[in-house]
Amino acid sequence: MSSEQFDLVVVGGGPGGYAAAFYAASAGMNVALVEKDTIGGTCLNRGCIPAKAFLESSAVFRHVAHAKDFGVESSAPTVNFAVTQARKQTIVNGLVKGLTGLTKSKKVTYVLGTGSLGADRTVTVKSADGTTRSLVGTNVMLAAGSVPRTIPGFSVGGPIMTSDEVLMLDKVPARIAVIGGGAIGCEFASCFADLGASVTILEGLPKILPGLDPDVANVVVKSFKKKNIDIRTGVQVTGHKPTGSGSTVVSFGAGESIEVDAVVVSVGRRPYSDELGLAGTQVKVTDRGFVEVDGYCRTSEPNVYAVGDLIATPQLAHVAYAEAIVAVKHMRGEVVYPVMYDRVPWAIYCHPEVAWAGPSEEEARAAGHDVVVAKHQFRANSRAMILGEPDGLVKVIAKKDRNGRAGQVLGVHMVGPWVTEQLSGGYLAVNWEATVDEIAEFLQPHPSLTELFGETVLSLTGRSINA
Repeated sequence: MSSEQFDLVVVGGGPGGYAAAFYAASAGMNVALVEKDTIGGTCLNRGCIPAKAFLESSAVFRHVAHAKDFGVESSAPTVNFAVTQARKQTIVNGLVKGLTGLTKSKKVTYVLGTGSLGADRTVTVKSADGTTRSLVGTNVMLAAGSVPRTIPGFSVGGPIMTSDEVLMLDKVPARIAVIGGGAIGCEFASCFADLGASVTILEGLPKILPGLDPDVANVVVKSFKKKNIDIRTGVQVTGHKPTGSGSTVVSFGAGESIEVDAVVVSVGRRPYSDELGLAGTQVKVTDRGFVEVDGYCRTSEPNVYAVGDLIATPQLAHVAYAEAIVAVKHMRGEVVYPVMYDRVPWAIYCHPEVAWAGPSEEEARAAGHDVVVAKHQFRANSRAMILGEPDGLVKVIAKKDRNGRAGQVLGVHMVGPWVTEQLSGGYLAVNWEATVDEIAEFLQPHPSLTELFGETVLSLTGRSINA
């Protein structure tokens, strides 16, 4: 079998993989991109994009249900979730088509099949029909992504689903148990509660959204309770028993149980290193399945890199993009710096939305910083009141200078309307190590939601207008 030669062979067509392929191709490299399923990976096909499409449908339903508050009379809205599903799939298909078109316009060789890495940076691709193809790269990037984790006794099937299966629903289950109160679990809980389902969150830790700044997490908890989401924390799920009529009874805690029509197991994702091969290479994989890399995403095998969910970094598509760029620049010998993972932007798209960059107040103090903190509520923001979305706040954590005044901004934490679209200013401040005096010079449009960030920072200078 003859081998085809490339400057870069990428194994995996998700955000990290296609970002690396397209970025390298735009730099003039001859690139092959290997994908076993559909380009776009989990994010586009079974994750970020379809989940947010569902959430947007739930937002529309919520708006219509409260239209009378704005003087707009409407009959009681109903949900045709089959249409929601079809709309979601149309969005996904369009984006997949766009990425496929980019492989052609950027002259990336797109190979459909399962790629495994062997010695001498040789990637063997096995297609569905059993044929194989050998690709040799001067550089190889592993970007095989991740798959949902499951828990004992909850095999997928019937009412038991992971994030993959729940995104294929064509109707809203009446009663749903979400196992796991992290970001993904809270997004599904919020979505289906807004669409009229009875939702229970079962979380083993003392609180949902662990790791969030408590002031932010408390707003989400209060809002979820307004949606009648039943939040059970500090409980272990012990099993379930099908009723024979399509539902199942989930057991948890000290002998408690609940009958539901669907169970969404949302306990995280594991790296999908299962089919990477790696025989004859020095690539190291941890006992949890993560490929070991350095700050430039290099593995222990010369000229072999790994990015995205395959490595033990934040499982975020935009982090995978950043890692892909770092790796490509490094393999090209360009000046590049590692991703600063402690400052990357985070976003949770439940209602209310959550977004942050940098440490929480607790984390900043634990790291030894003497801090000054300011927080202001969206209920005092004119645009939030106009939108009818007053729940939420902006919290800014800054270093305390020797003179006792607030200096460098360490963290920006937001919860409320469209905060995922507002974080860029806060992220820029954190990443550029800006001071509150510098950011206070920024003008914010009026009326706007972003004014609250500006007001919060301005108050840290010791002066303010509306706060």
